[in-house]
Formats: sequence, C-alpha cells, structure tokens
Amino acid sequence: MHDAVPAIAACGVSPIVRIPDNQAFMVKREYPLFAQPGKWAEHQKGAFDSGAHGVLVPLLYTVEDAKKLVLSAKFPPQGQRGFGSPFPQERFHPDLGSTEYLQQANESLLTIVQIETKEALDNVEGIAAVPGIDVLFVGPFDLGNNIGHPITNGEMHDELHAAIAKVLTAANAAGKKAGIFCTSGEQSNKYAKDGFHMISVATDTLILQASVIDAVNTAKGLGPGPKLTGPYGK
Repeated sequence: MHDAVPAIAACGVSPIVRIPDNQAFMVKREYPLFAQPGKWAEHQKGAFDSGAHGVLVPLLYTVEDAKKLVLSAKFPPQGQRGFGSPFPQERFHPDLGSTEYLQQANESLLTIVQIETKEALDNVEGIAAVPGIDVLFVGPFDLGNNIGHPITNGEMHDELHAAIAKVLTAANAAGKKAGIFCTSGEQSNKYAKDGFHMISVATDTLILQASVIDAVNTAKGLGPGPKLTGPYGK
C-alpha cells in the first residue's frame, strides 16, 4: 500500500485504499507489521498516513461502527486521528505543507463504507446520517449472500435489486454519495443512469480474462467468448 499510493497519486489519480476491517490503526496510523528478536520491527503505514485520498471500509454493521470509523479518519475536533506522518501531503501536491494538509484533510479525504451485510442494510439510513461518512458503497455479491439471495450465473434476485435501491435512496436522503461494484460496462451504465455516483466498472482480472478468451475464440473462428458473470470472472 505505501508503495502503490504514491505511484497512483503521481499519475494524477486519487488513490482509494480498501482496508480489510474497521480498525483504527488500518485507517490512520503507522503500525508494526512484524518483529524478530534482535531486529527492528518493520512498520506499515495506515491508509491515510500513507497518503490515500480516501479509505473504503468493509464489514460495518451498525451506526456505532460508522461513528467509530469517523473517529479514526478525522483529525480533532471531529475525530481522534493523530498527526505526524510526513508523507500524506505530498500525495496531493509536492508544495503542500503539513499545516495546509491538516487544515484541509477533514473536508478533503473520503470516508467510504461498504454496505454488504444484512445488519448494515437494516441500519443504512442511520449509517448514512453519520457526519463524516461520505459514500455508501454496495458490494452486490456479499450483500446478496448476506440477505439470502446470492448472485448465481449473473442473475440478481428482486430482493437484491430492492436492497441496492434502498442504499441509493438512503445516501441521497442524507446528502451523501452512493457507489457500487459492477462487472461490466453495461451494468455500470445501468447503475449510472439509476443515479449512482461512484462506480467500480470491473476488475482488472475480469477484463483481462474476458479479452483474452474473446480474442482466442475469435482467432479459432468460434465467435465471441462466453460472458463472465462472477466478480472476478467465471
């Protein structure tokens, strides 16, 4: 992460880091990765101290979880994030100083929560209303699994469609943005027309896989390749 973030930022693209869990040290601060007797511990930067422009956090369940995340992500008085990493300001502009970063960070950095559990869906209006939460991001595959309607062969149950619409409605009602994970340009276009603001169009593994299969099938005279329906391919 601490290598990828500056590389992405150097291309003029905002690096968004998905962390594995809603834990404060992953959101904000430097932490030891491992240590051996007689050796210094290797340290890993948290998402924001590495210079991420936003953090995407899975496995939220309640309003309290969302409030806990905001405390980790924001500097006082909105939160409890510590100040001191020399790296994040450079990921915006080489001339940006630490004072300017401190003054702008709370308003400029994105705090994105994944709505992918039944509990989060049940509490989505409350989660959306938490000050400091900027985006509700739908993970359709996990959300479908968790509400008892998994996506199979690319088909989505009506209850899952309704759940996704509920997240969008909650985000709009709270003045927040809504995002969603998609597997194709066609699906992305559909959700963009529905009003979603942030869309993951497809994974690199899916796009590469589909392109290679399609090219090989065409070379063999078999026509277009099969449609890939999973989040990462078949």
